[in-house]
Amino acid sequence: MKELLIYSISACASLFILGYAVHIFIGGLVEPQTEAIAIAAAVFTSASVMIWMIRDVLKSRRKH
Repeated sequence: MKELLIYSISACASLFILGYAVHIFIGGLVEPQTEAIAIAAAVFTSASVMIWMIRDVLKSRRKH
């Protein structure tokens, strides 16, 4: 259970940092609405990959 808490905190922190990095790169260069869409797309894509990796790990643990 400790692992789950640590991984959850790490995942949330990395998604936050990713969103902030997108803001730093394109903030002020594009419209605020476009920036929000870019941040949402990056965070959604990253979260989808994380969910896929979690699913893959759980799936492989059940086989063994």
